[in-house]
Amino acid sequence: MYGRRASQLLKELSTCEPGQLTSFNTDVFDQVLKECNAHHLELQSLMRKIQEEELDVQTTKNAEHFGAVIHHLSLMRNKRCLMAYMYNRAQIIQSLRWKLGPVLPQEIQEKLNFSEEEYFKNYSAALESYASELELDLTVDMVPPKDPYIKVRVLDDIGDVLLSDQSPNLARHSIHFLKRTDAEQFISQGLMEELLG
Repeated sequence: MYGRRASQLLKELSTCEPGQLTSFNTDVFDQVLKECNAHHLELQSLMRKIQEEELDVQTTKNAEHFGAVIHHLSLMRNKRCLMAYMYNRAQIIQSLRWKLGPVLPQEIQEKLNFSEEEYFKNYSAALESYASELELDLTVDMVPPKDPYIKVRVLDDIGDVLLSDQSPNLARHSIHFLKRTDAEQFISQGLMEELLG
């Protein structure tokens, strides 16, 4: 039946947790593209047949006309499903850039296809370019902080780092009192955790 494979992609999106990516389903995506090409070729063939018989496309209601309508609607439905699949994945990729910064963890990168990796790089570059024009880091403090300094524990040995107001040695399991803006990038990469209370 037409459109089943395309609806599989959307069902896959609806079953995963909001904001989480599943691996890009290349097999089903390619099958839907092949189905779209088949519909397009069939539609062209039927339209050529109607024109060869010199029938009026607007008033003719024969088998070729209804076949063309079915292939056209199936083609449009598949295209809408593919666009919805890509749009939702692009939205998640954008939100990951805001949450995790310019470097995605390996387990997330493995779920992206090549065009999504390029999209992430281009989106990240555009965001960095815009932020540099404003001379402001837009990814920090998505929620306004109560205090500009936070207490953090280093989870993985980072070493000596030059920060905005100090240059501490960030050794594993050490605890520091750092500016939130300095610590955010390390927290998002999983190298530090914020100690609350």
